[in-house]
Amino acid sequence: MFFTRLVSILAAVSFVLAADWPNGPFVNDGRWIVDASKNSVIYAGVNWPGAAETMLPEGLQYQSIEFIVAKIKEMGMNVIRLTYATEMIDQIYDNGGEGIPIATALVSALGQENGTSIFQRILANNPTFSENITHLEVFDAIASECAKNEIYVHLDNHVSKAMWCCAYNDGNGFFHDTYFDVGNWTRGLSYMANHGLSWPNLMSMSLRNELRPTLDSLVVTTLYYNWGTWYTNVKLGADAINAANPKVLIFLSGLLSDTYLTPAIDEAWLLPSFSTFNKNDFAAPNKLVWELHNYDLVTLEAVTCSELQTILHLAGFSTLTSDNEKTALPMVMTEWGFDQDDSTWEGVYATCLVDYLPAQQVGWMIWVIGGSHYIREGTQDADETYGMLNHEWSDWRSPAFVEEALIPMVNKSLSNA
Repeated sequence: MFFTRLVSILAAVSFVLAADWPNGPFVNDGRWIVDASKNSVIYAGVNWPGAAETMLPEGLQYQSIEFIVAKIKEMGMNVIRLTYATEMIDQIYDNGGEGIPIATALVSALGQENGTSIFQRILANNPTFSENITHLEVFDAIASECAKNEIYVHLDNHVSKAMWCCAYNDGNGFFHDTYFDVGNWTRGLSYMANHGLSWPNLMSMSLRNELRPTLDSLVVTTLYYNWGTWYTNVKLGADAINAANPKVLIFLSGLLSDTYLTPAIDEAWLLPSFSTFNKNDFAAPNKLVWELHNYDLVTLEAVTCSELQTILHLAGFSTLTSDNEKTALPMVMTEWGFDQDDSTWEGVYATCLVDYLPAQQVGWMIWVIGGSHYIREGTQDADETYGMLNHEWSDWRSPAFVEEALIPMVNKSLSNA
């Protein structure tokens, strides 16, 4: 009797412990993200793109959702950055509130023959999918599988018009650009935030990926591309998310393709206005997080790790040591990456970030999980040389990097939490 009762008690305790995950909602506390128990949380994860012309998370023609999530879990990661296009939500509104079947979207993006073939392969790999499955039902399935594996989801508004990002003339670059309608953008943020209420592991959302100057509109470049316009609109976007879903963290990206946040962090005038950044201007200041991107193409002048660290400090990492109560927030590097070949991972850029980010206790998501795209810049089944997985998403593209550098990096980051 005693043994039976002990087993029951232990089972109940085990259930309670399991139910604690993800222990949200998360909030900021100075430079830290903390959970509901005030324990620090550090993101260590990977990007999973879903914002290109198909508006469908990549790779499902090659592998199942379960297989891909298992590979992410194999690296020990605790988060995915799942990207989406505002156009996906626009289409739902234009369709009377109903989602578009992915079969239709694939044919539209890839043509009748290729789109139909890819759809049949997706169904074969994911037999629980119905013939009429929609985009958001696929997103739901990914969120659900991640939850089973105790992996957080961070939703990223990558583009307005679905396409490969991020050119300076693609119409997606900045507020009021050709495809960047602010009303549709805030509506889309609100829609996805509300939809994500059903995902227990949706812990954070970004406002926008890689805000940048545009070459296709002189009006946007001369009148709107500035910190004042940025501040006006990030407040609108953040408040739209918070009103729809007060549980999620809200990530604020900077200018110059999200490589530069310093004027906001340093409380400089956000010209042409004379406003300065103050997190208390937002409806939920305890939900805000800074995000930056960094690629070797941006930091070619950095020939040593010390120089790269200086560049990052000047770009926004200064927030990690700031005592400014108006601007000090957590920092997460939501994109960084490089060619997954035999040797690039041993260079200054990669080895520096592999050591530096965990040492600074900074969250991160590497670009990118998969080794191919349904379509990229007009090329179908395009190869992705930055992919952790190979072209067929079946195994590591650079096993040496994953096993000798990336997995230890994940472990170091998570041990700091």
